[in-house]
Amino acid sequence: MENSYRYFENRSCKYYPCHGNMEHMNCLFCYCPLNHVEHCPGNPKFIEVNGKQIKDCSGCTFPHEPENYDTIMKLLT
Repeated sequence: MENSYRYFENRSCKYYPCHGNMEHMNCLFCYCPLNHVEHCPGNPKFIEVNGKQIKDCSGCTFPHEPENYDTIMKLLT
């Protein structure tokens, strides 16, 4: 894919690829804007840390998949 307002791939990032099994990764949402959404469309896990439930998105690729741009934008508006 070509870099645009909908897609940006930063292969020079020292963390690229943050999800190792993806051929192309949209880095536009490097830090997921849906982290605050309890029932987001991704596949987070909830783990207990120090007696608190926290959202673990480390295995989720939803914001990095180019075809999910429109869904993310709808959830943010």
